[in-house]
Amino acid sequence: MNETIISFDRHIMNEQRKHEGRGDFSSILSQIIFAAKVVAAQVSHAGLVEDILGRTGEKNIQGEEVQKLDVYANKVFINSLNYIGKVCVMASEEDEEMIMIPRENPKGDYVVMFDPLDGSTNIDVNVSIGTIFGIYKRISDSGDGTLEDCLQPGYKLFGAGYIIYSSSIILVYTTGNGVNGFSLDPSVGEFILSHPNIKIPARGKIYSTNEGNYPYWKKGTLEYIDYLKSDRNTLGKPYTSRYIGSLVADFHRNLLKGGIFLYPEDTKDPKKPTGKLRLLYEANPLAYIVEQAGGYASTGYERILDIKPNQLHQRVPLIIGSKDDVLEYEAFAKKNLD
Repeated sequence: MNETIISFDRHIMNEQRKHEGRGDFSSILSQIIFAAKVVAAQVSHAGLVEDILGRTGEKNIQGEEVQKLDVYANKVFINSLNYIGKVCVMASEEDEEMIMIPRENPKGDYVVMFDPLDGSTNIDVNVSIGTIFGIYKRISDSGDGTLEDCLQPGYKLFGAGYIIYSSSIILVYTTGNGVNGFSLDPSVGEFILSHPNIKIPARGKIYSTNEGNYPYWKKGTLEYIDYLKSDRNTLGKPYTSRYIGSLVADFHRNLLKGGIFLYPEDTKDPKKPTGKLRLLYEANPLAYIVEQAGGYASTGYERILDIKPNQLHQRVPLIIGSKDDVLEYEAFAKKNLD
């Protein structure tokens, strides 16, 4: 047996001792891990179990058709966290309002925001999907959490991470002291440290975006994409286009290999002129992770982590990845403001 194998539980225990923590945050992470294992088991059976695949016939707060797996995953994460006495309030992409901790359960010092199943519409074609989460310290003094606790800017995150459900199950997380990745070993049922101290290259060779939206992009975005596809860019040769259409999967690839993911503002839907992705459940956690790995995340005009949220389901453009690439996009966007 390899004595250098480090399980996730051992890793967070070491971090807890290093920073003299009392274990509350570690308990939350352990419950997230438990929920991820439960969801992963269902995802792996999605093509075999009729009751878990397909749509519910309802629409969520974003107006999107709800998948059965969305509902299942949402309940699993809520039920895994609402009884442990470490959380004061939660919010989910799938719920219009805050998720309050049951009255009979003790309340803790943390706020958990999550997208329970990002990319779930891809499950029936076997594309990687995932869970994204962000954890804050509460602002309110005690008792039930408040809306103010939920609407904190991303730079105040205490920790963030995501889980990818794919050929292997991978957890990537940070508590503000670097980024580490863990792969689930199915033979023992434990997440094992597989990607220590992840650092994203300062510049990549990959761009990831839905070019079907090209006709609706602003001038700065159009010029930037054309620039990447030419030999006039910094690399001196065209970037490679890689777009899965599952945010966690596209982000994970670029985090490891370098590159830029773009979901910029567009004019396709007048009701969503400022972007599609959710600030609290997608943009903030991934921005926190990428900055801890040496990258950067922007709307094209400002740092994602500096935005003060004004509502639970606020949407923003998201340009994220290798720092030099994202800063270069900002230069194009700002030059072409109109």
